[in-house]
Amino acid sequence: MPDLTQLSPDTMTPVVIRKAGTEDIPALLAIETRSFQTDRLTRRNFHHLITRGHAVCLVEAHGKLIAGYALVLFNSGTSLARLYSFAVDPDWRAHGVGRRLLAAAEAAAQEQGCAYLRLEVRRDNLSAIALYKKTGYREFGTYIDYYEDHMEALRLEKRMKGASTQRGQRFVPYYQQTLDFTCGPSALMMAMKGLDPAIEMSRRQEIRIWRESTTVFMTSGHGGCGPHGLALAAWRRGFDVDLHVSDDGAPFLDGVRSDEKKEVMRLVHGDFMDEIAATGIRIQHRTLSIGELANQVVEGAMPIVLISSYRIYHEKFPHWIAVAGIDDKFIYAHDPLVDRDRPHTDIDRMNMPIPRTDFERMARYGKAQLKATLVLWSRRGT
Repeated sequence: MPDLTQLSPDTMTPVVIRKAGTEDIPALLAIETRSFQTDRLTRRNFHHLITRGHAVCLVEAHGKLIAGYALVLFNSGTSLARLYSFAVDPDWRAHGVGRRLLAAAEAAAQEQGCAYLRLEVRRDNLSAIALYKKTGYREFGTYIDYYEDHMEALRLEKRMKGASTQRGQRFVPYYQQTLDFTCGPSALMMAMKGLDPAIEMSRRQEIRIWRESTTVFMTSGHGGCGPHGLALAAWRRGFDVDLHVSDDGAPFLDGVRSDEKKEVMRLVHGDFMDEIAATGIRIQHRTLSIGELANQVVEGAMPIVLISSYRIYHEKFPHWIAVAGIDDKFIYAHDPLVDRDRPHTDIDRMNMPIPRTDFERMARYGKAQLKATLVLWSRRGT
């Protein structure tokens, strides 16, 4: 953290921006009470994020007084940070506290190697919006009925110094999966919508694609969607599909113990392969390099990629994401899964900047190290 110590304009006592400790929680709660009428953080929230959360809480201290705080969350497996909460005590406003804390939050994000810092702000918080836009934040979306009192929230982000400008970036609407096992259909809907704005993204469509694409069984619970079933679903909806898969066998078998379930999965896979033979889907039993993937994105393709969720969620399950952009440092992914048990929203899952080297390590699943990428194109001749 850079040295942001200076003198307070009121007290002439040293001003220090430092990490908060649990002993600061009473002062933080007092600031919450004085700053917000609704949506306040609780003692439990602060304690968790200060002691165990993947976060940093910065405070501006004037001796024993706390003038304000900035709480920054970091996303595992990505280079994205989020300004989760930010408040200045009313008695200390108009003295540069907000500007100093915002600079410290950005410095903390850069120290973590983050490419972007994102935030939400009430539409009626004009002073905060003015500060953000003056310091380089851009608006990229709106949440309707976001706060307890139904006020809208603006979504803002700032690219940190040194982050590259994305290549081949297109506007890709975001869709959050509604069931634990529908990441594949949700990622596919986003990819199709990125190519064709007329595509419907709805829960009915999500479940319909799952019914068409499911492997029937997985390690537990409902079956997920394999690459071959998703390729067929995209083809039926009018898209050309290149399927790159490392193995020509039935996917996900190594996660199932029952021989009977494995036999059902093999039957499903065989049925998918027979259907694919009657289409124009192109299957290649090799993996795409990052460079090849980048070239296809630049040329207008929309890929969805199978990853292991371990690096992001610290749980081992197969997971599909949509690639929305790419540059020389990052893959920018739309992840349909929003973990409501953690302080996340879809702002954390849109255009997630994943370092290329990390992406290569996560783009495989299971003991067999299955790699699968569907590359969607607008249907040639349409």
